[in-house]
Amino acid sequence: MLSLRPSRRLCHSAAAAAISCVNSSATVSSSVQNPKRIEEPALIKLKSERDPEKLFHLFKANAHNRLVVENRFAFEDTVSRLAGAGRFDYIEELLEQQKALPQGRREGFIVRIIMLYGKAGMIKQSVDTFSNMHLFGCKRTVKSFNATLQVLVQTRDLEAIQAFFLEMPSKFHVELDVISLNIVIKALCEMCVLDRAYSIMVEMERVGIRPDVVTYTTLISAFYKSNRGEVGNGLWNLMVLKSCLPNLATFNVRVQYLVNRHRAWEANRLLKVMIKIRMKPDEVTYNLVIKGFFLIGDLKMAKRVYSALHGNGYKPNMKIYQTMIHYLCREDSRLSMKYVIMGRAPRRCWTLQLFEPEQSEEATILLQF
Repeated sequence: MLSLRPSRRLCHSAAAAAISCVNSSATVSSSVQNPKRIEEPALIKLKSERDPEKLFHLFKANAHNRLVVENRFAFEDTVSRLAGAGRFDYIEELLEQQKALPQGRREGFIVRIIMLYGKAGMIKQSVDTFSNMHLFGCKRTVKSFNATLQVLVQTRDLEAIQAFFLEMPSKFHVELDVISLNIVIKALCEMCVLDRAYSIMVEMERVGIRPDVVTYTTLISAFYKSNRGEVGNGLWNLMVLKSCLPNLATFNVRVQYLVNRHRAWEANRLLKVMIKIRMKPDEVTYNLVIKGFFLIGDLKMAKRVYSALHGNGYKPNMKIYQTMIHYLCREDSRLSMKYVIMGRAPRRCWTLQLFEPEQSEEATILLQF
């Protein structure tokens, strides 16, 4: 009898294991037959929702969801689609709700609200958001001021832009910076109020906001486009005299002006000046100079500049090929066409003595030009 006890125990344990196995398999099969539904992430729901009203309620329901609130794309996409549907009331309700939440005390978040109102064309709400920042415990700096100014220039309302720019800083104790200056200068130039733009630059310099190369480049470009080259040249010299050296964009603006005036040789000389002061020209510079020589009928020099482009390690882009082919087709030169499409620029050895010029030497070269 003693010898049977272990076998009985084994039988009982085997039976228990079999019952457990059956129960577990039944549980698995029931879970497979009735799977638990996994909730779809809120961001995916927002992206796939096409009904404006459902989109509004979905976003509102996720106002405290950090994955939604901190996602810039989700915000912009939702506002853009609601604006496209003409539901500006929904936009205002959503954004006003966000301002009342804890994130409304961060200036970076409020800047996003200001810009979103601007993208939806709701300028008044954007300006009001800036004016009422203190009501929800958010400190104003030049960052939120510049965002509001950037939105306001969309109106092209000269009086409103000037009033905001000149009055709001003292009212809210905001210190302007050169970015503020550049925003308003660009806006005035686009509205062709060039003299006023220049006078604002002078006024701001008197109170300690020094113009940078972006300021000068914007003004120079605007005056050149308005056929007031003497003022543009004067601004070029003023910029250099104030130790603010032109950048690549400034050079390209002047090259463009010279080319439009059919002064290709001067444009080519400016290209050489750039190389001399170690300002590396880009494909835009070369394309403009090539076009300049074509405009005055000097195909030989246009080809030489094209060859120099290869020699300096550049690869012609689509614009350069379009320029070459366009003007060579006008000349009906099959040989020239072959030169551009099939040929490579002749290899030449250039011996240049390069030196590191001082800033004063650069200024002398630029003023002499």
